[in-house]
Amino acid sequence: MKPSFARASCLAAVALAACAGYGTTDIHPGDTVEDVQGRMGSPTGRYVLPQGGTRYEYARGPFGKHTFMIDVDAQGRVASVQQVLTEANFGAVAPGMPREEVLLRLGRPSEARAGGWQGGEVWSYRYDWTFCQWFQVSVVDGRVRDAAYSPDPMCDADGHEPAGR
Repeated sequence: MKPSFARASCLAAVALAACAGYGTTDIHPGDTVEDVQGRMGSPTGRYVLPQGGTRYEYARGPFGKHTFMIDVDAQGRVASVQQVLTEANFGAVAPGMPREEVLLRLGRPSEARAGGWQGGEVWSYRYDWTFCQWFQVSVVDGRVRDAAYSPDPMCDADGHEPAGR
């Protein structure tokens, strides 16, 4: 690839990313999928909803603390919009829950790593909260083994988030 083409490609990608918005303040019920993608960019995940339709995930990470889920009905219209990294959604994660249900509820994690001695994976979710912590879910054999809060390793020794995060 020629250097000038590569530079132009990078500039185009940056320009497209700048067009996509961070939040969902301008997304409303009744908007089309095309409206959503024009404002938010490409989704980071797509999930089939049990009642029909599709849930579009917009994770703003890995250091972002918000994941927006936009539910779209079978006609391609927005039915609901929510920020899902909340105490209520974390509280609903329970042992035995299938991994797919966690993804549908919380979206992709900020970080995933091998589960250590218990096997599986540990999924970590950063979120907007008073304390510098994250929510972690242990997934073994496709199901939640357990879930808990722990200090976010991005925090300093005093439990504060570094400036700029």
